[in-house]
Amino acid sequence: MKKTKLLPLAAALILLQSNSHAGQPISNETVQRLISEVRSLTSRVKQLEQSDQELRTENVALKEATTKNTKAAESTLGLSDKLAWAEKVKVNGDFRYRYENIDDEKKPKDRNRSRVRARIEAQAQVNPNWKVGLGLASGSDDPVSTNQTLGAGGSSKGINLDLAYFDWSGLTDTHVMGGKFKNPFYKPAKNGLIWDGDYRPEGLAAQYDNGIVFANAAFLYLESDDKAGGKDAESYWGTQLGFTTNLGENAQIIAGVSYYDIPVMGSKPLFDSDDSFGNTLAMDGTYLNNYEELEFFAEIKTEVADLPFSVFVDWVENQDADTNETGLAAGLKLGKAKNPGTWQMAYIYQDLESDAVLGLTTDSDFGGGGTDSKGHIIKGAYALNKNTSFALTYFINENGDLETDYDRLQVDLKFKY
Repeated sequence: MKKTKLLPLAAALILLQSNSHAGQPISNETVQRLISEVRSLTSRVKQLEQSDQELRTENVALKEATTKNTKAAESTLGLSDKLAWAEKVKVNGDFRYRYENIDDEKKPKDRNRSRVRARIEAQAQVNPNWKVGLGLASGSDDPVSTNQTLGAGGSSKGINLDLAYFDWSGLTDTHVMGGKFKNPFYKPAKNGLIWDGDYRPEGLAAQYDNGIVFANAAFLYLESDDKAGGKDAESYWGTQLGFTTNLGENAQIIAGVSYYDIPVMGSKPLFDSDDSFGNTLAMDGTYLNNYEELEFFAEIKTEVADLPFSVFVDWVENQDADTNETGLAAGLKLGKAKNPGTWQMAYIYQDLESDAVLGLTTDSDFGGGGTDSKGHIIKGAYALNKNTSFALTYFINENGDLETDYDRLQVDLKFKY
């Protein structure tokens, strides 16, 4: 028995002894009363001891729970820190499966093939003003195509660096980019009169757009390396100024002017020295002209029968060439294949003379790619589901002075993510 339990009994005995020594008899009633008090005090002590034990047990459990929760919080915090990068990185891309038929009058028979295009891009927000991007794409090193033809016994296909850039947005409505990036210049209706949609320029560029006025400028490289043979690096520059304004509640016009200076006269054809992509060459196999391309464009966007409708015109002239120096594209589009069950149709007429633009950068599909072709493009698309569409494109073109027929059918299944 603990010492606390003996205290009441000891007090009672002392009292009894003191009374006995005083010669006073102790009555039975007094003894019973003392015994009752001792029992009451003993019961109270037991209750206090039990309460104390319960408090000790609760304190131990609380301490263990606190320690466990602290460790869990530290673990969660550590995991959060490890996953913080995911909030700074965005990934997007697309995949396209294509069947293609080409009927070229200059070739003995039609060409049929199946192709895929796969692209993926990751953007990382380094801090509020800076981000970097990295993109990979299927295909070869062709600067205006990321298509990969299927075949060769099921061989592995190539993946190439499609994008690698920084993007600074420290000024209002402004972006400054460097590296290999998407084309910074506005293309009316995304048409490829001057720039193919897959072309990724390399160098430095700046964009400004406040919703009314937009301006783009770039200093770009065709070859940035001064090679040991003494050949100078080849670069070009371009600038663009335009405006966007509302013509009414559901109508908008986008118009502007561009100038591109590509000084390649006297150089061998770019990318493929045996292919000028329609441009005129001198007797020594070098470019006969520079390409000082002056462009005017306009695009109107509105609605017809509650459907999106747009019409555009794009005109370009090479200020350095004396002949075959102009290009023109004009077309219209009705509908938009975006939400499930929606559709769109488009028609474009294009006439691009041989030295109007640098053949390397223009649409790689129209007329088989390059310049010196004219004709029609008919397009249609239907949204099967969100980010999934089926599309048809038919080129009815003529190439060269002999105006040889060139027809091309493309059947696409497209996915975006």
